[in-house]
Amino acid sequence: METITREALKEKMDRGDEFILVDTLGTEVYEESHLPGAINLPLEDIDRAEEVLPDKSAEIVVYCMNTM
Repeated sequence: METITREALKEKMDRGDEFILVDTLGTEVYEESHLPGAINLPLEDIDRAEEVLPDKSAEIVVYCMNTM
């Protein structure tokens, strides 16, 4: 697992790179604001990961809110 910066993520999005973007924020926060193309998989629903992310070979970028 590696960390990606916001800038690098934006570059990937701007280039149209193939990857799955996962937003782990709560459903209400996701509905108010999320990155384009992101799917919502809140931490409390992590047991649904195989259902939501069936392609085990796909590149997956996960983001959440940092409150620090």
